[in-house]
Amino acid sequence: MGLVAKFSPPGETPPEPSAKFPRQREFPVGASAHELADPAAPEADGGPELVKSRISQPLVVGALLLFDVVNFPLSGLLALPSLAGVPPTDAALDACGLAAATMVGILVLHRRWSYTIRATGDFPRQGYSLLLAFVTALAAWAGFFVLAEPDPTRLALLRPWGLRWLALGLAMGLLGRALFAHWTALWTREGRLARRTVVVGGGARALATIDRVEKSGRGALRILGVFDDRLQPRQRVAAGGLPFLGAFADLERFCREARVDLLIVALPLYAEDRLLEVLRQLWILPVDVRISALGGKLALRERAYSPIGDVPFLPLFDKPLSDGSIALKCLFDRALALVLIVVLSPLLALVALGVKFSSPGPALFVQTRYGFNNRSFGALKFRSMHVAECDADANRLVIRGDSRVTKFGAFLRRASLDELPQLFNVLKGDLSLVGPRPHAMKAKAAGMIYEQAVEGYFARHRVKPGMTGWAQINGWRGETDTVEKIEQRLAHDLYYIDHWSLWLDIKILARTPFAVLTAKNAY
Repeated sequence: MGLVAKFSPPGETPPEPSAKFPRQREFPVGASAHELADPAAPEADGGPELVKSRISQPLVVGALLLFDVVNFPLSGLLALPSLAGVPPTDAALDACGLAAATMVGILVLHRRWSYTIRATGDFPRQGYSLLLAFVTALAAWAGFFVLAEPDPTRLALLRPWGLRWLALGLAMGLLGRALFAHWTALWTREGRLARRTVVVGGGARALATIDRVEKSGRGALRILGVFDDRLQPRQRVAAGGLPFLGAFADLERFCREARVDLLIVALPLYAEDRLLEVLRQLWILPVDVRISALGGKLALRERAYSPIGDVPFLPLFDKPLSDGSIALKCLFDRALALVLIVVLSPLLALVALGVKFSSPGPALFVQTRYGFNNRSFGALKFRSMHVAECDADANRLVIRGDSRVTKFGAFLRRASLDELPQLFNVLKGDLSLVGPRPHAMKAKAAGMIYEQAVEGYFARHRVKPGMTGWAQINGWRGETDTVEKIEQRLAHDLYYIDHWSLWLDIKILARTPFAVLTAKNAY
């Protein structure tokens, strides 16, 4: 069944169902996203086989990134020559050189947008980017080697090692990229990399857009259905292969629960009020939002458009992090979290013993908190309260001198040591090392739940929460007894999301210990 939906403009009689475009069931407006886009329902998403075979785009990009992280140092080690009369290598110095070259090479590839699905399938572009990355990385490595190597005899290794490294690394990298390009092209043709998409608008503009995307998109999108306030009951069931998912009021909930990647707005630009109504709901979501420019009268430069196939779209909102940035941040988080767990394991054991001896009960405490895209998860903490008074939902936030907190727990909270078990949440993928702090589901500011106290609160959940964040190192942590405190947290969280970079994460991590030592609002 194709993606083309036979919508009728308002006021026109919808076409009768046919074998090609059979009548679809009308979905109740109040239904959940699991009912509206249930993977087990063939009408909603192409059937269970297609859903099970869907491949995550960030996962593919992350696999390519991991391949490069291994290829750079491994090819360097394999290329290391052994020359007669040359002293043995300095393992520590060589390891630092390999690590520096790897970081430079990965950053060059990231800057050249090599870690995207579109780039992954473009083998010539990948080959050029890989060559540039290796040349830059080896130039940095050679400079490091010359400055750091105290034995001039070992400098004889520089030229043969570098040339072998370049040849071997390029050969391995190009072979890997050829395989990735082949698989990406295959999965794209099969629709396995398709982005989960919904369309807003049910008139002729939507029909034309969907038709053209189907013909030229080459499996780039899997359209789940349509939202529109104007469709009459008969038009709702004449969606020609695409279900009617509800009115604009249902958009936010559906996009969160059905894990939508892309939202296409097929409303005319002159429908300003309806467009603004949609945008007010969508800016807080981690989805790409595009306005169909097909047949529009607004003529802009070609670079202003973001095409899918040969259909022009105006980019309105982008997800905060690209697939490449998500993969880079995930790899950085988990690698550093694993190192920290190993290094801090004696401290973790001592704190656990301290909790056990200070008051009866388990050492760990699990609190349900908001995660990415409003999904809940269990955040691990060292228990800082008496067992009978633990507050899993944070109905009452801890204040200065709170009788529920044990003496040892008060020390843990002031030093933020109670948060250390969340390193395991980072390994699991629930948390990042850096991001907006995850709040408890019923946390309050001035007696109001956070989402009621400040408009746009859920926008902070467009990225994974973190163990530390921009708000925390700027003094906005601990008790929220006023609305201003949660407003300031949100403002700092949104700043972090809008300005994310790996360097910003490193900067926040470096400043976190000093922020903890000088904190005045943690009890």
